Amino acid sequence: MTVTIELPPDIEAGLLAQAQAGAYARPAYELPPEEWIRRFDPWVASHAENTVFLPDEAMEREAIYGDRGLEGGLRNDD
Repeated sequence: MTVTIELPPDIEAGLLAQAQAGAYARPAYELPPEEWIRRFDPWVASHAENTVFLPDEAMEREAIYGDRGLEGGLRNDD
């Protein structure tokens, strides 16, 4: 799909200049695989190494909401 937007010349020129200067990053899904890999490792390294990993049970509805989890919501009494 192509969408065409008519912009005033000064706004168009400003946006074009910003894009050419690299002000807008391409989404990761548009990058070639080699570029994605090159950017991925520094991204991973930028995160804290002392991350706390929770057990799967901690993500269950009962662990999060307790008795409040199903009030007013959908119930599956089967």
